[in-house]
Amino acid sequence: VWGGEFGRGVAGQGDFRTPEAGRDHHPGCFTMFMAGGGVRSGMTYGATDDFSYNVAEDGVSVHDLHATILHLLGIDHRKLTYRFQGLDFRLSGVEPARIVSEILA
Repeated sequence: VWGGEFGRGVAGQGDFRTPEAGRDHHPGCFTMFMAGGGVRSGMTYGATDDFSYNVAEDGVSVHDLHATILHLLGIDHRKLTYRFQGLDFRLSGVEPARIVSEILA
């Protein structure tokens, strides 16, 4: 697994003639590379709009990614739950997560 939990926005910030210029974090759209371990090969899953700003199809949250990786390791992410102050905490987060079965071999 290779990637990051956020992408970069398409608009630049700052004066690009200086080393401080760059592009801001964009957690809504990000890229992951997965190989082996039960992942289907030679495919792309999901898409963004023309500006890479919004998910256009087949969005995957970080929680979904974690649940999928745990599944590939033979671990049911729902069984790694402990309740604290009214929330069910899991390795895949407190938000609902799904296994992205479309990318499995």
